[in-house]
Amino acid sequence: MPVFCATTVSFATRCREVVSPCCNRGCCKTLKNKITHDDSLDAFGVHGIGGIVGAVLTGVFATRAVNDVNEGAAVGLIDGNASLIIGQLVAVLVTIVYALVVSLVILNVVEAFLGGLRVSKDEETQGLDVTQHGEEGYIFF
Repeated sequence: MPVFCATTVSFATRCREVVSPCCNRGCCKTLKNKITHDDSLDAFGVHGIGGIVGAVLTGVFATRAVNDVNEGAAVGLIDGNASLIIGQLVAVLVTIVYALVVSLVILNVVEAFLGGLRVSKDEETQGLDVTQHGEEGYIFF
């Protein structure tokens, strides 16, 4: 069971279900174009931003009414305790740094073995189906 469900009431879950997709769409449509990263499947915009928003909102909406982990003391920001949201923000930052470092290591290893991560402009213009697979895709005529 996700942590969010184990620490929040259903109203908070519904709020997260409204806020998170809006943030995801905003990232996919706006941020992606501004930083011009190549993410055709919007993996960062959906999973990265969705995970960040979910983690932060867990720190906001966690309540002792659902899971009394602090033995009667306030749990989340709504309950009156800001320490959980600070912990969630730190966890998000640590996760971002970890994912970035591991991704860079993997990309460098792949680049070292394959000699690059992208095809040439000519191959991209001609089409990867022709240059990489030796056949044309989507022939309708």
